[in-house]
Amino acid sequence: MPIDYKKYPANWKTEIRPAILARADNCCEFCAKNNQKVSNRTVGFRGENDAWNEIECSMQGYCDAEDAQDNGYKIIQIVLTIAHLDHDIQNNSHDNLAALWQRCHNRLDVDDRVKNRKETRRIKSKQLSFI
Repeated sequence: MPIDYKKYPANWKTEIRPAILARADNCCEFCAKNNQKVSNRTVGFRGENDAWNEIECSMQGYCDAEDAQDNGYKIIQIVLTIAHLDHDIQNNSHDNLAALWQRCHNRLDVDDRVKNRKETRRIKSKQLSFI
């Protein structure tokens, strides 16, 4: 889901986000707890036992990912996001923020997203359609 920067403080991109990424050593903080180093902007795939496998890329952007793809693995690039652990975007305390890649962030937010979808469907079901 795209971020709406209007909802965040003016210093989000210039101070808060960089501070959290630095604290996390530019790696996913949830994966690091499981002894996996998943670094920002690396390219790779999730293999056996859900382990992260980084793929080396050349300076020209070429990645030798053919073997992984041939074995049915989806090649992705890690993009770290900053998650609000208590789901309150007004609470920008550093101990409420974590650097997470999209997968860990989505897992953190899944219950809220399900609740929001149900509420949206409930509201839409009460609206009349003119089509």
